[in-house]
Amino acid sequence: IEAILNSRPLSPLTSDPEDVSALTPAHFLIGKKLIALPELNVLDIPEGRLRRFQRMQAMVQQHWTRWQREYLSELQVRTKWRQTSQQRLKIGTLVLIRNDNLCTLNWQLGRITSIHPDKDQVIQVVGVKVRGGEVTRAVNRICALPIEESE
Repeated sequence: IEAILNSRPLSPLTSDPEDVSALTPAHFLIGKKLIALPELNVLDIPEGRLRRFQRMQAMVQQHWTRWQREYLSELQVRTKWRQTSQQRLKIGTLVLIRNDNLCTLNWQLGRITSIHPDKDQVIQVVGVKVRGGEVTRAVNRICALPIEESE
């Protein structure tokens, strides 16, 4: 659980809008980003058959699942009901790109480079610069990080 908490992004590493890397608590502890190997999914194994290590792994996976379901869903913009949340999506905002096929630790980090509002001026799609290029994603597939940019 320690590694999970020490891997969460705190703020951008630089003020350069081209840089998509983020500062994490691990940078203060070990001087670099934590990198974890993929782990066996033990959530589907019955509790009675798990050893101590596997139980620990199950707890970590449950924590990630809960964090993804609760915390990240809070970061996501729900524009239909709260128009003020549109103000958080600006060019240069640091975001995580949701990918249901990857574990949360491996979601891409990027910066918004373009905003594409619909005919009612509601932002539906954004362009995001990531390592290796630029992608276009719907706002319900990105999570704006709660980082205050200094201007």
